[in-house]
Amino acid sequence: MANIHTEKVLILDFGSQYTQLIARSVREAKVYCEILPYHTPAQAISALSPKGLILSGGPSSIYDEGAPACDPDLFRLPVPILGICYGMQLMAHLMGGKVAGSPRREYGRAQFFIDEPGDLFYGLPPVITVWMSHQDQVICPPPHFTIIGHTESTEAASFRGDSNRYGVQFHPEVVHTPQGREILRNFLYRICGCAGTWDMKVFVESAVARIRSQVGDEKVITALSGGVDSSVVALLVHRAVGDRLTCIFVDNGLLRKGEADALLSTFDQHFRIRIHWVDAKERFLGRLRGVVDPEEKRVLIGREFIQVFEEEATRLGGAAFLAQGTLYPDVIESTSVRGPSSTIKTHHNVGGLPEKMRFSLIEPLRELFKDEVRRVGRELGLSQEILDRHPFPGPGLAVRILGEVTEERLQILREADSIVVEEIRQAGLYNQLWQAFTVLLPVRTVGVMGDGRTYEDVAALRAVTSLDGMTADWARLPYEVLGKISNRIINEVKGINRVVYDVSSKPPSTIEWE
Repeated sequence: MANIHTEKVLILDFGSQYTQLIARSVREAKVYCEILPYHTPAQAISALSPKGLILSGGPSSIYDEGAPACDPDLFRLPVPILGICYGMQLMAHLMGGKVAGSPRREYGRAQFFIDEPGDLFYGLPPVITVWMSHQDQVICPPPHFTIIGHTESTEAASFRGDSNRYGVQFHPEVVHTPQGREILRNFLYRICGCAGTWDMKVFVESAVARIRSQVGDEKVITALSGGVDSSVVALLVHRAVGDRLTCIFVDNGLLRKGEADALLSTFDQHFRIRIHWVDAKERFLGRLRGVVDPEEKRVLIGREFIQVFEEEATRLGGAAFLAQGTLYPDVIESTSVRGPSSTIKTHHNVGGLPEKMRFSLIEPLRELFKDEVRRVGRELGLSQEILDRHPFPGPGLAVRILGEVTEERLQILREADSIVVEEIRQAGLYNQLWQAFTVLLPVRTVGVMGDGRTYEDVAALRAVTSLDGMTADWARLPYEVLGKISNRIINEVKGINRVVYDVSSKPPSTIEWE
C-alpha cells in the first residue's frame, strides 16, 4: 500500500490570512502538506523529513516589537525554502540582508517583471500580474542571493539564493495572482522534486488501514448528523471495522423537513450501517422553552446533545473508540500563531465531547480540508445530494428562529425552508451557492389575503456565495426566482405573510443570523 506521506511540504504560519490558501494550493498540486507554528524548532522540522518548506506572509513588520521569527537554524537545513511576503523579508533579515520600509506601500495588483526565468518561473511570460500587500521590502538581498524579479515599486520583488532559497514579495496563493499556482507547482515539482502522489484514493486506503490497526477487535461509536463530515467518518470507519461500528443519531427536533428519514434511508438501507436512533425532540424543545438569546440556545443544545450522547453510549456499552469528524482547519486553529481570536459566536457544530468520556478518539479526517472531505466521500460512494449539501449549523433550526423556539414555529420554518431549497434547485442555482436558507423573524406584519386582514410572521431569505465561509457575499438571485419563492411561501405556508431578502455581506454581517 502506498504511503500518503512519502513526500511532505511544511508551511510555517506567521499569521497570514492566506496561510490556509497556501496549503490548499499545495494539496491541489497533489502534494501533502502541514501547517506548523512559526516558532517550530529546526530540529523538529528536520525530524519530519520535509521535501520543502514555505514561510507564509504575515501582518507584522520584522522590526515590530515581538514580531514573529522562525528558528535561524532552519536556513541550515538541506531543504528548499520559499518565503512569501513577510516570509521573504524574514529570510533576508536572518540571512544577512537588509529590509526597510517601502518608499511607497504596495497593495493590490502589480505588474511583476521576471528578470531570471529559472525553475521558479519556468514556463511563465516575462511579465505577469501579481497581488502585493506589503509596507516593507528587501532593499539588500543576503550574500550569495540574486534578484530574479521586480515591480515598478519594488526592485527586489523576488530573489534566489544558494541551496534552493527563494523569496517572492507577492502572494502566489491568491486568485489575484493568476499564474500563482504555476509558481507554487514549479517550487514543488522542479525545486523540491515532489512527484504529486497525494490523492483521495490513496488517502482512503491508508485511513482504512490505520483505523483497523488502531481499533483491533474493539467496537466503535460515532455521532451521525447527516452532514458531510460525520457521513464520511461513518463510511470510512464502517469500511474498516464493518458491523463493529454503531452510529448514534440524535433527533433533536431541530432538523429540516424530511432530513431524519432521508438519513436513515441512506445509511441503514443503502450502506447497511447500524444506526442507533434516539428520539429526543421533546427533551430539546423543553430545554429551549422561553430561551431567546442565541448564545444560550447554542450552549443549551450543545450540553443536551453531549448528555444524550453519553447516556446512549453508556446504554449501548462495549465501545472502546469514538470516531469524530475533526477537520484540518480545526487542528490549525487549535495551534494558531495569532492567539485566541475574539469570539463572535460559538462554533456552529455541537459535538465536542467531555474529557471524562472514556473512549479513545479516532479522527480520520484531521488531515483534510472540507473540499478534500467531499472528494473522499465521492470515493466512498456517498450520494451527491449529501456531498453537495449546504452547511447547516449544529444547533439546527433553533438559530434560524429568532426568538423562542416552539414546535409551531419550527413547522412554519421547515415548510418555508423546503420551498427555498426546492426552488433554488429547480433554477439550477443550488451548487452555485454556499448557503441558501430561511430565517423566521420575531416580527409580525399586517397583510391582506382575500378580503381578510392577516397579522403574521416575516421570513427572511438568505443566500450567499463563498469559497470557504470565512468571507461571503450576498447572492444576486434572479428576480424571477425571488418572486416565485416569495409567492409560494406566502401562499403555501400558513403563518407567513411577508418575505424579505438579506443583502448583507460577511463581514460585517455573519452568514447565519444567530
